[in-house]
Amino acid sequence: MRPIIRFVKNGIKPEQLFMLSVLLVNGGNYLYNLVLGRVLGPEKFADAAILITFLLVLSFVAMTFQLVTAKFSVLFEDSVFTGFISKIYKNALFTGVFLGILIVIFSSQLQSFFRTTSSTMFLIFGLGVPFYFLMSVNRGVFQGKQELKSLSITYQSEMISRLLLTFTLLYLLEVDSSLIIAIGIFCSFIFGLIPFKKGNLSLFKPFKLDDSEKKIVKNFFIITAFYELTQIIINNSDILLVKHYFESYEAGLYASLALIGRVVYFIAWMFVMLLLPKVVQLKKDGKDTLPILLKYVVYIGVIAATIVISCFLFPDEIIKILFGNEYISVSSLLWKYASATGIFAISNIFAYYYLSLDKYVPVVLSGIFGMLQIILVVLFHNSLEQVVHVQIIAMVLLLIVQLSFFFFKDSKSTKEIKN
Repeated sequence: MRPIIRFVKNGIKPEQLFMLSVLLVNGGNYLYNLVLGRVLGPEKFADAAILITFLLVLSFVAMTFQLVTAKFSVLFEDSVFTGFISKIYKNALFTGVFLGILIVIFSSQLQSFFRTTSSTMFLIFGLGVPFYFLMSVNRGVFQGKQELKSLSITYQSEMISRLLLTFTLLYLLEVDSSLIIAIGIFCSFIFGLIPFKKGNLSLFKPFKLDDSEKKIVKNFFIITAFYELTQIIINNSDILLVKHYFESYEAGLYASLALIGRVVYFIAWMFVMLLLPKVVQLKKDGKDTLPILLKYVVYIGVIAATIVISCFLFPDEIIKILFGNEYISVSSLLWKYASATGIFAISNIFAYYYLSLDKYVPVVLSGIFGMLQIILVVLFHNSLEQVVHVQIIAMVLLLIVQLSFFFFKDSKSTKEIKN
């Protein structure tokens, strides 16, 4: 036992512990979705899926503040750091309050558009939005300062509290499940603030960056915000549109399909987190970054192919195990949806690779084809199968243009080296 404890203390690096923590958090969030789908059934799960999708959209928006905070927590020091953090907290809180108010004001319209059973669930969710933005800046400080233990705790606090509170309330209370889910999400935002560095929060402290620093922060914020927007569009627009165009039962079936099919994306995200720092370090050292890109493309390709083949060979078994017999009618679409997600995951590797090299054309391409996906779903939604098919088309086209850009840049770089 002592050798094992010694290995855990000395053999596992903080980065590895954080990666393990991220895996546990993702696993907990996935379990949360799966159990909700089984307990609620397709119709009620459709409402739950809307709130979960709103949460994912919110996380992408707030991630912009987190990444900006993380980067400049490394670059800025002393009084500049303190002033910057105060300013970013102020801006994040303002954004959170503004978005929260919009959700509260238009809660009735959101209920009508998404055909949910209640508008109150949007009201509760809207009240929690400002806390989520504060939580994201707090995480950005921990991330930038490499306080990985505290960063892990914030993610675990959010996930565990949402999991326990939601299912405890579902068991104890006989009220609309969508309200309970909204309450669970709201409370998880509060718990996600633990631990919170109070010393960094000073909303009334005046601060102004130098013009050069302000320009750097502004440019990075805009680029990051645009990229996160592309992720929102491609990852979540289909669920929102399906909830609008289809009845609750079909929307619930589609939500379960999406949750299973996106496993490949969530796995790919872990590799992306490893890819970025390695590419940046290789570039800094003046070494070739191409081999590391190709290695990770192969990794993601193999994982995607394995998942797609499994979904093709055992669709009924996968659906039954994860969600139950009520969802079996969409089993034939499982491998097709997984194919669309797998293709997107591979395309995403190229976008992140070039983003780390300060080349932003692939990011713009992701945004363009994200909009194309929305347009195609709006135009072609006669059935769930058609919705899946148009997404495959959009993602195949995205991969083709990403590969075209890659080969163009690679051949251009080769010519420059020869000259």
